[in-house]
Amino acid sequence: MPLLWRRPLLPALLVLLAAAIFLADTITNLEIAVAVFYVAIVLIAVRYLDRRGVAMVAAACMALTVLSFFLTRAGSVPAGVINCAISLVAIAVTAYLALRTATAEATAREAQAQLAHITRVTMLGELTASIAHELNQPLAAIVLNGNAAQRWLAGGNRDEAGKAAERIVRDAERASELIKRLRGLTRKVAGKAVWLDVNQTIVETLPLVQNEAGRNHAALRTELARDLPRIQVDPVQVQQVILNLILNALEAVKDERVRDVTVQTSLGKPGEVVIAVRDSGRGLKGVQLDHVFDAFYTTRPDGMGMGLAISRSIVESHGGRIWAEPTVPHGAIFRFSLPSGRTGLRQPDR
Repeated sequence: MPLLWRRPLLPALLVLLAAAIFLADTITNLEIAVAVFYVAIVLIAVRYLDRRGVAMVAAACMALTVLSFFLTRAGSVPAGVINCAISLVAIAVTAYLALRTATAEATAREAQAQLAHITRVTMLGELTASIAHELNQPLAAIVLNGNAAQRWLAGGNRDEAGKAAERIVRDAERASELIKRLRGLTRKVAGKAVWLDVNQTIVETLPLVQNEAGRNHAALRTELARDLPRIQVDPVQVQQVILNLILNALEAVKDERVRDVTVQTSLGKPGEVVIAVRDSGRGLKGVQLDHVFDAFYTTRPDGMGMGLAISRSIVESHGGRIWAEPTVPHGAIFRFSLPSGRTGLRQPDR
């Protein structure tokens, strides 16, 4: 998606550029095919407008080309006819090919979004035990506090009953928030960028993998930098990347003597927030770092090799980057960066 501030300026930019080309084409000789530069306007329109908008822009450029031909007085008319025809063909062919390319890219992005959704649902299926455990905690607390409130009311102690009711509301909201996050992860909807607190997202994500960490007897820690700028991203997609990296790290340490997984946040380059997942596992020996994020590349016998590939596509669609490095004396760290203060998310064309 382009930067939001460019959207209102786009029509004015296209009109000014078309006016400049029209003026130059009209005052120059017919032998000079200035109208060919309308191709640039069509290419700009393809980047920012839908199919109908591009078609309208291309038609307007062709109309201006013909109008300029009739208004131009200087030069050879036969040469002008040829140049006019060439310009019209160039505009039409450019619009056609550009629209074909844009359609193919939109189809690829839609297929990528569907694959990401399938991977996300599969991931949540693997976390069923963790999700059930996390949801059972507030539900059990609601039952206990409900029973306690009944006893306090029966005893005439309204103050304690009121406190129990407050705890019930708090635990109900906690369960509701968990269900809301899970619904967001399972729903297949177009990505929507919002201003996100990265640290808060990590805190909300960890409960989903706590049971998995306990099952692997791994210590799951956080090192979150303070005063990080908010980033404008699709929260569901970013949470999917974080979940995937944590699950990979837990898998990497499950057979090790030391089983530590640390989620870190920090400032990267100016205007950049970095999220990292470090593990004390077997490291990256035998792993081809140039291919670790390629589709179907995996070192696990039961792995599909899609998690990291989808993570890379998500990060790059937000204008960020993702990379992996070995750590000393052992283990690995996977980092990804996201730009702050901008919208990097590309939406499928509609």
